[in-house]
Amino acid sequence: LPSCNLSVNRIMVFFPAADCDAPLASALPRSSFSSSSELSSSHGPGFSRLNRRDGAGGWTPLVSNKYQWLQIDLGERMEVTAVATQGGYGSSDWVTSYLLMFSDGGRNWKQYRREESIWGFPGNTNADSVVHYRLQPPFEARFLRFLPLAWNPRGRIGMRIEVYGCAYKSEVVYFDGQSALLYRLDKKPLKPIRDVISLKFKAMQKRQHGNHITLELIKGKLLPTTVAPVTLTLGSLLDDQHWHSVLIELLDTQVNFTVDKHTHHFQAKGESSYLDLNFEISFGGILTPGRALAFTHKSFHGCLENLYYNGVDVTESAKKHKPQILMMELAYGLQDQNLKTSLTVCHQATQ
Repeated sequence: LPSCNLSVNRIMVFFPAADCDAPLASALPRSSFSSSSELSSSHGPGFSRLNRRDGAGGWTPLVSNKYQWLQIDLGERMEVTAVATQGGYGSSDWVTSYLLMFSDGGRNWKQYRREESIWGFPGNTNADSVVHYRLQPPFEARFLRFLPLAWNPRGRIGMRIEVYGCAYKSEVVYFDGQSALLYRLDKKPLKPIRDVISLKFKAMQKRQHGNHITLELIKGKLLPTTVAPVTLTLGSLLDDQHWHSVLIELLDTQVNFTVDKHTHHFQAKGESSYLDLNFEISFGGILTPGRALAFTHKSFHGCLENLYYNGVDVTESAKKHKPQILMMELAYGLQDQNLKTSLTVCHQATQ
């Protein structure tokens, strides 16, 4: 097969546990904290750990206005499940509301929205009480940024913070626009109760091809199409270089399709008892019938993460060269350099 850059990488080896609430910021070095400005060297971001009293007892910017921010670099993508804030120790400086932003690369930021609200998180009412907020749902990120919206009118902006969570498992596959993964099902599979496909994608045009269902990312919106007439659009601005989750559940010809937290239900054309997906699913491009190395549409250039079909880790299977996985237009063997390229490219895409 001609060679191209479809690469697979495993970052960690376990999923976030139910008790994913370990403090992530308290053990970080001062260099992991940064800010828009600081009132003095003793008010710098390195003094912003929760319950600490060193320096001036917290971070305070040079000027208290809505253009200030406090940032944490967790060192790698982590599952973030909660945050906590305090004001500056023993002072009249605290924040009463703030926005929370997150990023993979530290440049392209996304706001965490509380239950679809554009308003900020509730902050503190004094300097030393701790206000916790559990994130529902949690998110994955390396960088977090706190943006004060309001503060004690008799004082300044003052913050001490903590972030809670745990390590995050990520199986990443990078497509270069000329690649595809073809997952071949058994020719005579046992009839499952339902088929479940789940994945995350970043800034891509993705097609998931089977007997009746295709997904395409067009102008920032994810469009599922079927043989039966159907008009359905989910999400917007999905090409924003952030990770977005997709869940497809097939039960007979009923399809539940979820993008991020938004679910739609529709009917797919096919046999009434079982939608068999044509015994194969392709990711990254739709192969032309009878032409193994050609594609019917422009293939996507981007990243997929944690790609599962009925509990099978498709990315890990590709990495192990299992026979049911065909990596189209990929040279035999995934070299160490290619593995590093996958992780680097998919994470730098957000910078």
